[in-house]
Amino acid sequence: MGAMPFTEFFKGRKTSDSSHGPDGDMPLAPQFSGDEKLAIVEQLESSGVACFWATDAKGVLTYLSPAIFEAMGRQAANAFEIPFQHVFAPVAGDGDARSLGLKLGTRKSFSGLTVETGDSTSDLVVRLSGRPMYDKAGDFLGFRGTASDVTEEFRAEEEASRLAKFDSLTGLANRHRMEQRIDSTLQTFRSAKRAAALMMLDLDRFKQVNDTLGHAAGDQLLQQVAERLNSVVAGRGEIGRLGGDEFQILIPDMDDRGELGEIAKKIIQMLSQPYSVEEGRCSIGCSVGVAIAPYDGLEREDLTRAADLALYASKNGGRGQFRFYAADLEHEANLRKRMEEDLAQAIEAGDFKLEYQPCVSLESNRVVALEAQFCWEDEDRGRVQPETFLPVAEGSRLIIPIGEWALRKACEQARDWPESLRLSMNISPVQFEANGFVEMVESVLEETGMDPARLDLELNESVLLGDASKVDAALGALFKLGVRLTLDQYGTGLSSLSYLRRAPFNSLKIGANFFEPVMGNDLGDMELVRAVVALAGAMGMETVANGVHAMDLMAELKKIGVSHVQGYVFSEAISHEAVLEDIASGDWTLEPTDQGSQRASRRTVFRKIGLIHEDHYYDVTLRNLSRSGAMIQGLEDVPVGTQFVLDFGQGQLAVCTVRRTMDDTQGVEFEQELVDDGAGGLCTRHRVSPYELAAAGAPLTALPPGKYSQAPEAAPGSYAQFKLSSNAPQQGGGPQEG
Repeated sequence: MGAMPFTEFFKGRKTSDSSHGPDGDMPLAPQFSGDEKLAIVEQLESSGVACFWATDAKGVLTYLSPAIFEAMGRQAANAFEIPFQHVFAPVAGDGDARSLGLKLGTRKSFSGLTVETGDSTSDLVVRLSGRPMYDKAGDFLGFRGTASDVTEEFRAEEEASRLAKFDSLTGLANRHRMEQRIDSTLQTFRSAKRAAALMMLDLDRFKQVNDTLGHAAGDQLLQQVAERLNSVVAGRGEIGRLGGDEFQILIPDMDDRGELGEIAKKIIQMLSQPYSVEEGRCSIGCSVGVAIAPYDGLEREDLTRAADLALYASKNGGRGQFRFYAADLEHEANLRKRMEEDLAQAIEAGDFKLEYQPCVSLESNRVVALEAQFCWEDEDRGRVQPETFLPVAEGSRLIIPIGEWALRKACEQARDWPESLRLSMNISPVQFEANGFVEMVESVLEETGMDPARLDLELNESVLLGDASKVDAALGALFKLGVRLTLDQYGTGLSSLSYLRRAPFNSLKIGANFFEPVMGNDLGDMELVRAVVALAGAMGMETVANGVHAMDLMAELKKIGVSHVQGYVFSEAISHEAVLEDIASGDWTLEPTDQGSQRASRRTVFRKIGLIHEDHYYDVTLRNLSRSGAMIQGLEDVPVGTQFVLDFGQGQLAVCTVRRTMDDTQGVEFEQELVDDGAGGLCTRHRVSPYELAAAGAPLTALPPGKYSQAPEAAPGSYAQFKLSSNAPQQGGGPQEG
């Protein structure tokens, strides 16, 4: 049965029958005849002011106004063959509409129910009212009611509601919705003892895109950023745009810092790939801060602040990085601010000097180049390591004047070296992107008389993520000057063969973290190193392995074809005076050694941690640390095979087994490998849950500093199995935060 005029539907029916309820007679209004009344109703129906529907006793439609029927799309084909509640679907979010079938089944009157066709060919939204009809005998005849087409009104309200919750440019949740989602998630998860991670994202160099290509290009880029974030998160959480170039990601049921670190790395990698917009191609970067509830905060304000601090630390650490929140980040921020002020004064006071680390040919053990390294002697701090102050200098852009001073000074000093000895210098991305960098290099070469062929500029991969045309122009200009170019730390960042094809690099420098021990191989990831060497050979480039700290590692690198080595196995950085003494003897060669300081400082740790054995807690010294194990000092007579739990602080406990022991020093292997902490260090995948601490009687709070052992430091009546050596720290203090 199809749509028909209202008068035809009622033809032959007595209107008085349909207006009587089962319990009494209520006559029609006497002033109109039945035909006159039907004519009025038909006029209303044809004008669209009112529409009507009716079902039989089985709930199948027997009538539907043409205006509604014709707007139903494909759903109209079987509208008079299936139960009425199957013709229209409930509108999402309208809980009352879901009771339509129930109300029809219980034969109750209803009004104002909003439904839609549920058909992609029709956008129709209808508001229904209806009442059951009975004959004089009280038998149920079916339903009759009215229908209103409210599509335009409903979609307008829906769009207004969407705009109130979502960002109009990217379609992501807006700040207001993210706040609501975080609040509701944390409240629900707290009672269920579940975890949730919050990521704060900030785009690097986005302002540069807006300034150079215009705001339209910036908008297109933000839309593509949203698409890439959706592809990475892939339904595991909710993504929000807080405004400008700030984004936020809420990931429920996630506290594994290994997995979160991989997600953060994938986000950074995806967002750093080039973008195509109408005005051309552009590249940006991304920094990420990560906080996890309940460990880093129980309420939205606390968790958001923790993620913000982690983001701030990642940006100041050199950008293009991620950081997990740690309790000492706030203290770190204060120290950083003070260091910025002191750095500015140190430039004026001339407190910087240069040291040089030899780069040695493995074929002849001859020193072929010296890498200039910064040294800052501060009155209060003493000798400050470059890895400590350089990120601060980059974040404050003080690296630009420091870098120019260093290049000029190094070129002046290199004039006293043999012509065969090259000078290499690492160039910060901030330096490289600064206006006039190439002109500055050219000016320094002219003023110092340095042969450009003896200058090797080392560029990190992140340098190549800037505006492609500007990067290519700068690299081309440097090549024309005649300087050498090295791609530094290859394979540790966003490696791409396209970089090597388009840029005139002379050598690849293999990142030192390739030589971090991996499970089953104390030398590191030799297979990847072998692949990099093969790639460099195919492209006619030299290879330099940086951070080589031991004889067996050097021998393996020589075996697989690495041509040059730099690291403690040959020499640490030395003063210019020492350089002049060494070159005075003629041909400068160095013999590799396993003695003294061959282990690189980045692998050396010297801080107090906690050690738990049975029911005793000891304070010991952590000497060095890798993903798979550590060296600890402080306990005597510890047999191989002993199991410990190391307490690194901030809820980080690592189960380990003693594999080597000598006097008061033990080498231990972790039951579960540590993971990157985003700041060049390592951390445990999981931490002691605040829910576990609360179950043991502690108040439910974010993780406070201190010890996380359930064992007392000295259990009454128990016997401590191991004796503290004279090298152990004094008992009583908690482990340092790490």
